[in-house]
Amino acid sequence: MVRRVRRLVALVAGALATGVLALGLADPAKAAPKPPPAGVDITGEGLAEPLRLRANRHPAEVVAIIDQVNFLGRTGQTTGPRKADLGPKYTIVVLSGETPKQTYDLYPKAAGGPRVYRPAKQPDSRRTTAGWFLGRLSMSETLRTVGVPLERQFDTVSGGVGGGERVIPEDAINPARDLDEALGELQRLLLLNVAVVLTITSGLAGIALLIRRRTR
Repeated sequence: MVRRVRRLVALVAGALATGVLALGLADPAKAAPKPPPAGVDITGEGLAEPLRLRANRHPAEVVAIIDQVNFLGRTGQTTGPRKADLGPKYTIVVLSGETPKQTYDLYPKAAGGPRVYRPAKQPDSRRTTAGWFLGRLSMSETLRTVGVPLERQFDTVSGGVGGGERVIPEDAINPARDLDEALGELQRLLLLNVAVVLTITSGLAGIALLIRRRTR
């Protein structure tokens, strides 16, 4: 995750540097207005007050948090895990300058893996499709490193959905079903082998009988 964040920060820094060079070479009277810096506000369990991160002071942290939601598609699942299985909720608001633009609910400790909920109503009055999404495996550790009071995870895999592996829901893992399928496959394989052996034996017996008749 650290390497990924560093690469992203490097790209952001490169883009900013390119913009600065372009402004320096262009006619000052025709220079485009500087866009407001991005930011993220985080609220949730264990935070007495919002955690306010701004790109001009915390560039790596802002990029890391936005990376947790920038892969979401247009539609997600209409229903998520049971409330009892969600764990602590952390709401992030993505800002342009000090203007809220987007909001998401993050559940880093949800059963079956981290989850993201995107409300239909967004802060900028834009409406989108509400939906649940599987979150990145790095969500809990990312939130912890930016200041959210979460226990450290040592088995975090970098990437996740949108960048690599997805977490597998618990209801998709069924050892009993897998064992039954394996035994069924073995049974079918044995029956097939028996059929092949009987066919070969019958063929050899027929050939032997034909040879005996011809040699009489």
